Amino acid sequence: MTKNNAAFPTYSREDVRKALLDGDEIALIDVREEDPFAQEHPLWAANFPLSKLELEAWSRIPRRDTLIVVYGEYAGADLAPRAAAVLRELGYTRVHLLEGGLRAWIAGGGEVFRDVNVPSKSFGELVEAKRHTPSLAAEAVHALIDSKADVVIVDARRFDEYQTMSIPTATSVPGAELVLRVRELAPDPRTQVIVNCAGRTRSIIGTQSLVNAGIPNPVAALRNGTIGWTLAGQQLDHGASRRAPAAVREANRDSARRGAREIADRAGVRRIALADLDTLQQPGRTVYRFDVRTPEEFADGHLPGFVNAPGGQLVQETDHNAPARGARIVLADADDVRASMTGSWLAQMGWEVWVVEPVDAAARSETGAVTAPVPASAPVSTVTPAELAAWLDADNDGTAVLDFTASANYVKRHIPGAYFVIRAQLADALQRVPQPRRYVLTCGSSLLARFAADDLRRLTDAEIFVLEGGTQAWIAAGLPLESGETRLASERTDRYRRPYEGTDSPREAMQGYLDWEFGLIAQLERDGTHGFRVV
Repeated sequence: MTKNNAAFPTYSREDVRKALLDGDEIALIDVREEDPFAQEHPLWAANFPLSKLELEAWSRIPRRDTLIVVYGEYAGADLAPRAAAVLRELGYTRVHLLEGGLRAWIAGGGEVFRDVNVPSKSFGELVEAKRHTPSLAAEAVHALIDSKADVVIVDARRFDEYQTMSIPTATSVPGAELVLRVRELAPDPRTQVIVNCAGRTRSIIGTQSLVNAGIPNPVAALRNGTIGWTLAGQQLDHGASRRAPAAVREANRDSARRGAREIADRAGVRRIALADLDTLQQPGRTVYRFDVRTPEEFADGHLPGFVNAPGGQLVQETDHNAPARGARIVLADADDVRASMTGSWLAQMGWEVWVVEPVDAAARSETGAVTAPVPASAPVSTVTPAELAAWLDADNDGTAVLDFTASANYVKRHIPGAYFVIRAQLADALQRVPQPRRYVLTCGSSLLARFAADDLRRLTDAEIFVLEGGTQAWIAAGLPLESGETRLASERTDRYRRPYEGTDSPREAMQGYLDWEFGLIAQLERDGTHGFRVV
């Protein structure tokens, strides 16, 4: 099956395809930054930027003997061998390079997809096509609002996305919360419920969730979401703060539970007692454990060994949360509604899904957020914010600050004079930075900067320091900041600009995005590895 090169064995496109079709566990990872990844990649590829590999690998691929296939040609360089070496250092024992890389995948007839979270988005299109999910055009919804009709609009995105832009009168009810909470917002079964997101997927999945769970109200998706609303020439709200009631009456909870369990059973979701969870941890199988409640509920108390992944986002971003295709997924909540509904969708997407049977609240004994496991970085000298400020004041040419944070954070605010750098492109970035006597490295917290310092040692004889506490500590100290794209030593390829985010995307980009979504079903058919089954 494999061929050996000088350092790592390889997997061919045919090998990868066979593993996917056979349901074998495999992590196909693209180690480029997010923007080049979003331009073209195989359906089941997961984005693992080389720049952050140490920070993400152990949490996203927890089993060290997972079959991993790596590719990553970018700007004339192949990042895959470097990434494979890092993975080997992290303890992974079955690391392979994709034979011939992405170019060979394409040349051999392999289908490639654009954008991010493509498995979930293409699944959403398939759901609408198979189930004829009801929808209303923006003009029709606008008319209902204007006429003060008996209508409730619910926004299925994250709350922060909703606050950025929303449909007038809409209430934030993130996807997995819909079945649990919609009866509190629309107690009269005659009330029209409309579900929206920014584009299409979460509107479709949210609407079909309500239909599948037997909500008695008439339900429809806002066709094409806020994009469709904007293209129809209608105005969005900004900074809205309406949320569904936190409390759910017992009768409504019981109705939601019955509907959620019924569709989960039909989809093939399995049940397991908490005491039996360890039986799922078998050799050769990864088990992802997700608590699908809100972050606030998770922090108040959760089952040991579980991480938080609110259900709507887990369905939307499955490729990020569970990059090992073929793994088992275990879900938990506190009401047997959100886990069942989330599980019903993941099972239809081809995952083996288990839901933890209800437990006593005392079993949720861990509190707070879960810190992702990361390896120790090499020792490095550090400098306090006050010391760095003194250096910069005393000698502007002697100290160069390299900022490895996300470019969006850099643009928002950074240390005056700092250069934005993508870690995997550090060697090229240094060509754009005047050579100093010393470098000071920073990022939001200093964690990524500490790993970058080890890279920098191989490229310079200058002194190297890491800012203690990173840029957050600089800000907390009340020191000066600047904003904008002041010094970009690397291009801003670390994040793909979604056509549906923000409020200033060109109309042609929005329409192009919708046209792309409409074509996803045809791409699924050509690719043939999706494993989706709509019930």
